[in-house]
Amino acid sequence: MGLFNKLSEPIFLKENSEAEKQLEKLKELETLLNEEGRAILKQDIKCLEYGIIGEKNIAFELKNSHMPMYILHDVYLEYEDFSAQIDYLVFTKKLCFVIECKNLYGNIEINNSGDFIRTLEFGVKRKKEGIYSPITQNQRHLELMKKIKLEQKSNVLTKFMVEKSFENINKSVVVLANPKTVLNAKFAKKEIKDKVIRADQLVKYIKEMNDASKEATTSDDKMLSWAKSYLDLHKDVERDYTAKYEQYKLDKYISSIENTKIKKNKEPEDIDHSKEGKELKEIEENKKIKKCEEFKKTETSEKSTKSQDVIIEDTEIFKELKVYRLNKSRTEKVKPYFIYNDSQLKDLISKMPQNKEELKLVAGFGEVKTNKYGEEILAIINKYECIK
Repeated sequence: MGLFNKLSEPIFLKENSEAEKQLEKLKELETLLNEEGRAILKQDIKCLEYGIIGEKNIAFELKNSHMPMYILHDVYLEYEDFSAQIDYLVFTKKLCFVIECKNLYGNIEINNSGDFIRTLEFGVKRKKEGIYSPITQNQRHLELMKKIKLEQKSNVLTKFMVEKSFENINKSVVVLANPKTVLNAKFAKKEIKDKVIRADQLVKYIKEMNDASKEATTSDDKMLSWAKSYLDLHKDVERDYTAKYEQYKLDKYISSIENTKIKKNKEPEDIDHSKEGKELKEIEENKKIKKCEEFKKTETSEKSTKSQDVIIEDTEIFKELKVYRLNKSRTEKVKPYFIYNDSQLKDLISKMPQNKEELKLVAGFGEVKTNKYGEEILAIINKYECIK
């Protein structure tokens, strides 16, 4: 079999990154935002660029590993209500390495409880803060990969084989990509310590883990097939990176309407017969009609195979529900897709539930989510209810 194993260098089957697209979108926003928005945007761009640099550092190490392996960069997987954004999947002839890249600034300490603590220095002052464990984050990625593989198997025996071998052939590793970061893991447990390395140790780590593995060595073809099985699972998801900045956009028209609303609220409603008041009422009525017409067009587009009227992602209700999702995710410190993903959002708009029982019929909305978010979501939907 060795005669047919020609691969001697690493090959990227997927090298592009969603972060690059996000960066382009954010840079286009700068001139459209007010001063506060630009300050937030610049900080977000800085963090994003920092992350991209970290991932490029890892790509450089992998490309110069001179090892026969296949590499996938920025893989997005979905299963039921769960999803995972994986920085790198590296396939050797024995193992798959699930890599979480962290380009963290500051020094990192891992204590004996497995907590990650970052120390930031500001001149003579130091600030310590806890950060979410990237090991826990990566473990969730592995669990999702396992669920998907189990689902693909059709009988009890093959499911048992996946269950038995999965942890042996899939290895989690967190890579600290910032060369200036000092890692202090002397009090960490061995199983934690072994999963966190610096970028310049990555190739050595892969080689040592691969050599130490008792798994059978596969052929080039099987290694490629293994990598492609995950490449085929990858989903290109359209994301709205601009929703966060909507409230900071420079829109003189909206601003003038809001000022008019304030003036109106200061006067008794029953004696407001001014030209300004009539114009405001007319604007508000037109806005309401426009929302109704827009939603009706969207509803029609869901039923037809080709629609040239309205793209659902461009509608006001879609944007508002995305903003709500983003705000909730920040409050609860979870990923936005834990609230609901884009396909569930589209189903939500398609069904337009009017109560909690109808909301439960929407994909991804069980008893827990309905009770937790139902009232607020229904309140948003009711704003776009059209009078026939």
